Amino acid sequence: MCDDDRRYDLEQRLLEFSVRILRVVENVADTRSGRHVAGQLLRSGTSPYPNHGEAQAAESSRDFVHKLRLCLKELRETQRWLRLIQRVPLVDRPELLDDLIGESDELIRIFVSSIRTARKRVEGDQG
Repeated sequence: MCDDDRRYDLEQRLLEFSVRILRVVENVADTRSGRHVAGQLLRSGTSPYPNHGEAQAAESSRDFVHKLRLCLKELRETQRWLRLIQRVPLVDRPELLDDLIGESDELIRIFVSSIRTARKRVEGDQG
């Protein structure tokens, strides 16, 4: 698989992740706490997709790493909100969140690895 295929695959995974987050948000209990958590999940859970696009258009290697870190930060936050929604629970079938939590974990791992690789390149460029 070439770099373009991997980039496309990650872009598609992030798009699908955002779609799934939107669906969860629409099903969170309409209570004071549900609305608060849903709003937070909506913000953090849809952010990695456009931020990844920003990373692809980064102005420098450092900017690229910075934008990847933003994606990672938002994915970690999203995973926490999903776990909270599941634990309370704030949705009718919390067990259905297991797969989405698993996908967030995989995406987190991908971004951690990508950041490590990109940082090595930045450090190599400076040397």
